[in-house]
Amino acid sequence: MSALISRLNASDPDFQAQLKTLLHVDAAQDDSIEAATAGILANVREHGDAALLDYTRQFDRVDAKTVAELEIDPAVWQQALNNLPLDQRKALEAAADRVRQYHLKQRQDSWSYVEADGTRLGQQITPLDRAGLYVPGGKAAYPSSVLMNAIPAKVAGVSVLTMVTPTPDGAQNPLVLAAAAISGVDRIYAIGGAQAVGALAYGTDTITAVDKIVGPGNAYVAAAKRRVFGVVGIDMIAGPSEILIICDGQTPADWIAMDLFSQAEHDELAQAILLCPDADYLDAVAASIARLMPTMPRATIIATSLKNRGALIKVASLEEACEISNQIAPEHLEVSVVDPEALLPLLRHAGAIFMGRHSSESLGDYCAGPNHVLPTSRTARFSSPLGVYDFQKRSSIIHVSSAGAQTMGAIADTLAMGEGLQAHAQSARYRMQDESGND
Repeated sequence: MSALISRLNASDPDFQAQLKTLLHVDAAQDDSIEAATAGILANVREHGDAALLDYTRQFDRVDAKTVAELEIDPAVWQQALNNLPLDQRKALEAAADRVRQYHLKQRQDSWSYVEADGTRLGQQITPLDRAGLYVPGGKAAYPSSVLMNAIPAKVAGVSVLTMVTPTPDGAQNPLVLAAAAISGVDRIYAIGGAQAVGALAYGTDTITAVDKIVGPGNAYVAAAKRRVFGVVGIDMIAGPSEILIICDGQTPADWIAMDLFSQAEHDELAQAILLCPDADYLDAVAASIARLMPTMPRATIIATSLKNRGALIKVASLEEACEISNQIAPEHLEVSVVDPEALLPLLRHAGAIFMGRHSSESLGDYCAGPNHVLPTSRTARFSSPLGVYDFQKRSSIIHVSSAGAQTMGAIADTLAMGEGLQAHAQSARYRMQDESGND
């Protein structure tokens, strides 16, 4: 069993060193990918539509005369939705409704208050004008990602949401198109790769530049998002998927083994860790892993992930498990214990926290409602799930009254002179000398 997944003990003297090694991911960027991406972006920025057509012909084997030909008509999306098997359509619509209802709670309103002298201060909330959504094509097509990225953007009030997705050999994924129809996407272009990111960031004669780009992609897409950040906003640069489970040893071992599999099956670099104070239970989970592994279609990927990056960790207590969890700051955290609410105040860093035995991480991926776009690689220490707030901006409102200009002007005058900025000081003094009383 030990060959399938590592066994660690938090009481061992070298545990912290072992944990550091377990969590380490080689984040070195591939120089060839970076160089290729830089060239693609430069070409798209300079040549626009012509570059897009060349790259689409080269990488997707789709020969179009104009980028307009690569736009997928909304009627095609609707037809894809209409043609779905009834169970798939109902599931997609139910998931979309749950995601929308949750994100409606995240909408923020503008606010202000008036001080005694009549000065009004506040914050105005406005949506982004335009957002771009990248959706992988081909076999790696996830309609759930469309829902999770598009719905919060439209709930926020984004005016135009442009989706880009590659269609290798012209093959369109009907589930992805159906999800776009449900989610409120405004336009879809059959382009992908770093060139699509460049088109969204810089704009071309056909594609209007956006304000923010969201959505997952391959290494070239990730590299392109890193490079265009600053020209546009981006959601995040996601690392391998992660799950951490805190268990008291009373959940069926098969359930926990399958929860570990649910992340390990993403790819070989995914991470799955179990923390438990019961050594016998860890043995039971190890036995479940060995027994269930051969039944998994993606057994090879799961096995590699668990062997290289997975672990069953014995802890002294559930409180110690929480301390280790905060150190790991996982993307997904399952709290599979009798009283999860008792542990919640101890958990500070996690992308999403699944409370109780029946809250499997897979429900969060598809239909629980909260967003499944989550911080990875310990970035949950300072980052949050994707949400409506990622598609809204805050502008400060400062409406100073005549009386307020006298009080604040004296403060600003003193501080500005202390910094040697005379024009700042004089600007404040002018208002102090105004006796009109007009605000």
